[in-house]
Amino acid sequence: MGSLIMRSRTMVFLCSTVLALAPAAAQERMYKCVDARGKVYYTQVPPPECLGRDTQELNKSGTLIRRNPAAIPLTPAQEQAREAERRKKIEDEERSKEERRKNLALLNTYSSEKDIEDARTRALTEAQGAIEDTERRIAGAQKRHKELETEKEFYVKKPIPFKLKQEITNNDIEIKNQIVLLDAKKKEISTLNAKYDEDKRRYVDLTSGKAASQRR
Repeated sequence: MGSLIMRSRTMVFLCSTVLALAPAAAQERMYKCVDARGKVYYTQVPPPECLGRDTQELNKSGTLIRRNPAAIPLTPAQEQAREAERRKKIEDEERSKEERRKNLALLNTYSSEKDIEDARTRALTEAQGAIEDTERRIAGAQKRHKELETEKEFYVKKPIPFKLKQEITNNDIEIKNQIVLLDAKKKEISTLNAKYDEDKRRYVDLTSGKAASQRR
């Protein structure tokens, strides 16, 4: 029992001694450098005056431990290349992060390829409904256009009333706007199909890769 207590006290003493000597050991190391004016510095940490210059690490007896050569300044072209590389790295990381976000959102949205096809059907049905509504508006505006043209014939030999003229102008604008809208709605069909084709392709890639990793 006494020997156990003695060993414990010895370990405590040794640990205390090591901890006490650690700061002293750190203080024994010195840095030597020469600033731009030729002034020599001996310090425990590299001084700011020697920033970017050669430094030497010495032990307490002045023996060289290690040389720290100054970094070679980059040329403007090298600086531009390094900055371009840094920006590219950031852009690649952002792209990768966005890709992971989109993949996660895709997997959280669909549980099967059938889900994707069902979503496609709903989107196309809604788009087709919008096309038919626009076509009905165009037909109604064109019908009104004929009525206005008939009404205008009564004023061949006298000035057209301002109200009638304004309504004709508004009707023409309405027809043009609806035709532009109809064209956009029809193009949306192709856009939707392309979107769901891409969603399906990515879903198959993600799920087949996941299944393969699970088999392994």
